[in-house]
Amino acid sequence: MRRLLARWWMLVLLWPVLILATGYQLEELAATVRSFYGDKAEQRVRAWRQVISDGHALSETEQLHSVNDFFNQMQFVDDIDVWGQKDYWATPVEFLGAAAGDCDDFSIAKYFSLIELGVSDEKMRLVYVKSLTYNQFHMVVAYYQTPSSVPIILDNINPTILPATQRDDLVPIYSFNGQHLWLMKEKGRGQLAGKSSRLKLWTDLQQRWRLNKLKKPIKNFDA
Repeated sequence: MRRLLARWWMLVLLWPVLILATGYQLEELAATVRSFYGDKAEQRVRAWRQVISDGHALSETEQLHSVNDFFNQMQFVDDIDVWGQKDYWATPVEFLGAAAGDCDDFSIAKYFSLIELGVSDEKMRLVYVKSLTYNQFHMVVAYYQTPSSVPIILDNINPTILPATQRDDLVPIYSFNGQHLWLMKEKGRGQLAGKSSRLKLWTDLQQRWRLNKLKKPIKNFDA
């Protein structure tokens, strides 16, 4: 039953990207992005889809590096300057459309992309941490090769993928994935605290992702 629920959740999560399976539908997406965000945004989305297409032939470790490197090319800009809101969790298409976002947007785009590549939701967490270097809250993606493994961290501050034990600059607070929410007491798996649906920003993001809703940035950040 748990595996069936996990598969159902993955189908729900991936519905917007599953419709990109044919070239015709990709062209529809490209046209929508071009009209909404401009020509450069279309190029970024096409490049993203190529990363996904190429990534299916890679090992899971190679997929992590490919996705991490791709999205770390975007600019870090605070939500208030991109979206006109203090805290906004953008979908991957919105993030690429704006060519900029904060740590939440980097991490969410990586998470959704890895899910699409077939990485199990059970192996990943979006982790809300405090960055001691910058004395501010931050988000990263944690990947667990096995349930008992020390996770490795995908980050936009430090682009090198490292084990959590080598990231003394990060203090974990809570983490979540498609189904669950954990309170983090260590650089491990933490204590289960319920369903991730308790996080309003997360449920709002999922709804917009499923409905393919797009938001325009208040400023153009194209390079």
